[in-house]
Amino acid sequence: MSNPYAPNTPNNLQQDHRLAIGEKIGYGLGDTASNLYWKLFEYFQLIFYTDVFGITPAAAGTMFLVTKLFDAINDPLIGILADRTRTTWGRFRPYLIWMSVPFALTGMLTFYTPDLSPNGKLIYAYVTYAAVFLAYTAINLPYGALLGVISADPAERTSLSTYRFVFAFIGAIVVQKFTEPLVAWFGGTERQIVDGIETFVVIDKQAGFFWTVVCYALAAVVLFLITFLTTRERVKPVEESTGTWKADLISLLGSRPWLVLSAFGMAQLIALWIRGSATAFYFGYYISDSFGNFLAAGSVAGICGMIVAPWLREWMGSKLVMILSTTLVALSTAAVWLLGPEQIAWVYALHIFGSFVSGPAVVLIWAMYADVADYFELQHNRSATGLVFAAASLSQKIGGAIGGAIPAWCLFFFGFVQPADGDRQIQSEETLNGIVAMMSLIPAAFFALSVAAILFYPLNRKFLQQMRVDRSLQKRHDAQD
Repeated sequence: MSNPYAPNTPNNLQQDHRLAIGEKIGYGLGDTASNLYWKLFEYFQLIFYTDVFGITPAAAGTMFLVTKLFDAINDPLIGILADRTRTTWGRFRPYLIWMSVPFALTGMLTFYTPDLSPNGKLIYAYVTYAAVFLAYTAINLPYGALLGVISADPAERTSLSTYRFVFAFIGAIVVQKFTEPLVAWFGGTERQIVDGIETFVVIDKQAGFFWTVVCYALAAVVLFLITFLTTRERVKPVEESTGTWKADLISLLGSRPWLVLSAFGMAQLIALWIRGSATAFYFGYYISDSFGNFLAAGSVAGICGMIVAPWLREWMGSKLVMILSTTLVALSTAAVWLLGPEQIAWVYALHIFGSFVSGPAVVLIWAMYADVADYFELQHNRSATGLVFAAASLSQKIGGAIGGAIPAWCLFFFGFVQPADGDRQIQSEETLNGIVAMMSLIPAAFFALSVAAILFYPLNRKFLQQMRVDRSLQKRHDAQD
């Protein structure tokens, strides 16, 4: 019996395929590789630039914005290129091999601190940060689009997306839990006593960060190779892309489902980057504690939330799950504003709860983008899977650009004092309140905006299935005529 969810193509027999667990795990490991860098950028990049590399928060914020907006331009170009790539390996899988080494090398260079003047360092930061995100886009965008061609079944896509983000969060846990210890191990530590309290201070954070990233980079290359070897592209386009890339792009920009998901994703990324960048400062200057366990606890909770995503989708539908999930995240994030530095248990509790309820939304958004690609294909009779995922990535890159710049500019606005000779400075009450707002009220506002956006999402499973049936009947009618 043919798969009712499969597009009407000559290759339906290949597409009616229940995926093996090994292939789902192999696909998921690709996002473990990506997240070894993404979470490093989200949680450690800003504090690395201000406290280790040695550029000001304002300069870092502007650099984040400029380089990520430049990178966002690359997304549709790479998506269009991937859609038109033809190899015996498929359209998207080859990029996992071609781009893994550039991905690894640019990451190493981004966390290397050269002996340059302040202006020289800033130029170096611009070049390396732009380069690593270009490499990230060139490998992660085809990886994301691969989800749309491994299977055409929405249930399998949701399952695949679940595996993807469970393994992505495993990569996040590695970064969150082991980055600080690895930096200390590679950089060396020395014992100090401050106000009668024994502490251990990293001697060479520059070396510590560089060799830590070398380890992550090598692991990423191996993981991408595993993804390449264990996955297959089964879903073929309705027909070869006959439209121009400009026509595809114009059609996509007029697609309401894509516009809604893109607005949702952009607001989400702004919120996540603000909160993620603020975490190191919140714990370093407000709580005065390590934050590795805090982040790891949230990631474990997020994985638990992802596991229940397929069940929630079947029960309530993707749209309602996204609305409820993100509303609860917004409320739990805003509540952190009410907590003092001594209420660490409540900070953990809200973070764990918010991470758990956010898990389903993380999974479902990418399965929904695959549905948008199907919708485009059924409307226009040509495939643009790579472009759809590229445009999705573009909107999230813009969100990341804005979200990366805002906390850096906030630090400057709130009067943050950078470390002198490696020693952290005492911050004013205004600065500390600003850091708490960056951890709570500011990201909560953007989570609320994402809820408002997803209210307008029009697609559901019944609608897409009916479109496929209507399309099939139309083709039969045209053939009889």
